[in-house]
Amino acid sequence: MWTGVFPAVTTKFTADDRLDHAEMERCYSLQMEAGCDGIIVCGSLGEGPMLSPDEKIEVLKTAQKVAGKKPVLLTVNEPGTREAAAIARRAATEGADGLMVVPSPIYHTNPEETVAALRAVAEAGDLPVMIYSNRLAYRVDVTVDLMEELASDKRFVAIKESSDDIRRSTEIINRFGDRYDLFTGVDNLAFEALSVGAIGWVAGLVTAFPRETVAIYQLMRQGRREEALAIYRWFRPLLDLDVSTYLVQNIKLAEVLAIGTNDRVRMPRQPLSGERRKAVEKIVRDALAARPKLPSLQTSPRSTDKLVAAE
Repeated sequence: MWTGVFPAVTTKFTADDRLDHAEMERCYSLQMEAGCDGIIVCGSLGEGPMLSPDEKIEVLKTAQKVAGKKPVLLTVNEPGTREAAAIARRAATEGADGLMVVPSPIYHTNPEETVAALRAVAEAGDLPVMIYSNRLAYRVDVTVDLMEELASDKRFVAIKESSDDIRRSTEIINRFGDRYDLFTGVDNLAFEALSVGAIGWVAGLVTAFPRETVAIYQLMRQGRREEALAIYRWFRPLLDLDVSTYLVQNIKLAEVLAIGTNDRVRMPRQPLSGERRKAVEKIVRDALAARPKLPSLQTSPRSTDKLVAAE
């Protein structure tokens, strides 16, 4: 059902901490122009836990305006299942194409609770669901056995695999074949995951470097592994910025330097400063100075967008 590069987009704020819809439209349009295949809003990178339910729906609508016919998923990452079900119902009413569902980031559910909560959200929204399995960030592991318990419900269509164990991707494919659309959710494991069968990439640094991200994905799908690997090796220092407590600030700073936006975040986060900011700026500026020329890409059989080489 879903495949390709799905940016986990950032949420843009004005100087007085309101949603900046105009800047989100501009930034999200860059993703679509580069050939991304969908958008995921209000996730960890999108500062979803810092947004009100009304704000989440507003961000969803802005992404829908930009994405056109491409899928837009709303992340469900509320602490309580009641609240998660409520936002899932609202997302369905507002025409979301699907949900990316995170087990409660506050209460660390046991396996029975995890399955029950995911089922409750899927039933409430009655939309296709991408299960977000990230045991490191959220301390809840949606294991392969739990995925098997959920497999009888056709609303669970995809997995965002972020366990940080590349072996998990093969375990999922061995157990389920193509029952789930397998997405990698760890930027600096993306090449490895695509190599063993992932068909999608929920990407973070794509928000600052969309064409490079799409190029890696498309080249891998076309069997042009060495060309993809060359770009990935250049990209790795940047991709490492996604695997950090400061991933939001890191990536927003990368956006400042690469696409000319701002790095405003919602408190308690604050933009990077001091030595930490200098270190991230150096990584991004070094990458920009050595930015590779991208090869011409054939149009993907699953995409209607014509991909062109970056100048």
